[in-house]
Amino acid sequence: MGKKDESLLNTTNGSSAELTKEVYEEKMKHVSIISKPMASRKLTKKIYKCIKKGMKQKNYIRSGLKSVQLHIRKGERGLLVFAGDVTPIDVMCHLPAVAEDKDIPYCFTPSRADLGTAMGVKRGTLTLLIREHEDYQELFDEIKEEIHTLPIPTI
Repeated sequence: MGKKDESLLNTTNGSSAELTKEVYEEKMKHVSIISKPMASRKLTKKIYKCIKKGMKQKNYIRSGLKSVQLHIRKGERGLLVFAGDVTPIDVMCHLPAVAEDKDIPYCFTPSRADLGTAMGVKRGTLTLLIREHEDYQELFDEIKEEIHTLPIPTI
C-alpha cells in the first residue's frame, strides 16, 4: 500500500486548480507519439477531480498496469485514463486496443506523476480505471461524454 500524502494535492505540479496553460503545454512536450486521444487541459482537470473523489470510495479507482489489465479482463467497466509520458511505451501500447474491443472509453493525460498526485500518493501511475459511483456520477458522465467527442486516432 502507498502512503497517502495530502500535501501533494496542494502543489502546483499536480493540483487540478493550478494546471495553468503554460504548465500543461510544458508537459505536452514530453508525451509519446502514440498518446492519442489526448485530453484537453480542461478535461484533464475534470479527470483529476474525478480521481480525487473516487479515491474517497473503496475499490472505485484501479491503478497500475497489472491491476487495470486484470480487472478489465474480469469485466469491470468505467473510464480508462493513461499517462502520456510513459517510457518505454511498449509496456502499455496494447491497452487502447483492448479498451476499444471492450467499448471502454479511454484517453491520455500528459503526466503520470500528476495521475499519482491526484490519487494522493507520491508515486506516479501508468494507467487508471475509474468506476462509476453515485457520489461523482454527474462528473463521471460529463467526462465520458467529452471523451466520446475527442478525435479518434488514425493510423
